[in-house]
Amino acid sequence: MEVKINKDIREYTESIVLGLSLRQCFFSVLACIMAVIFYFLFIDSLGMEITSWLCILSAVPFAGLGFIRYQGMNAEQIFIVAIRSLILTHRELLFQTTNIYYQILKPVFERHIKEDSVSYDKRLRKIKKAGKGKNKDS
Repeated sequence: MEVKINKDIREYTESIVLGLSLRQCFFSVLACIMAVIFYFLFIDSLGMEITSWLCILSAVPFAGLGFIRYQGMNAEQIFIVAIRSLILTHRELLFQTTNIYYQILKPVFERHIKEDSVSYDKRLRKIKKAGKGKNKDS
């Protein structure tokens, strides 16, 4: 027997009012409250047109907090990740190659170099002795 489960089961949200989730409803109400507050604060001093733009500008961030989702993160999580990655842990990444083959065989290479240098030193000493012997004969 096989039970089929929808692949997007993690994306399920229960709708509360008008197809909105609880989070979206809360932030929508908060955006409306901010717009009303801005309206009553500035209608007398700035006029209708500028006040309406201020109401829209004050409501947009709160509405965005409720509706924006990117890669499974809410707006405040995106904001925290952006601050953490761009400001707090910003550093220049440098690419450095590692030769694993050389690291593994490094003791073998060093041993061969040492053996070769010892034998080279012995040959060099013999050549110098032979050269000194020829100089004495002359």
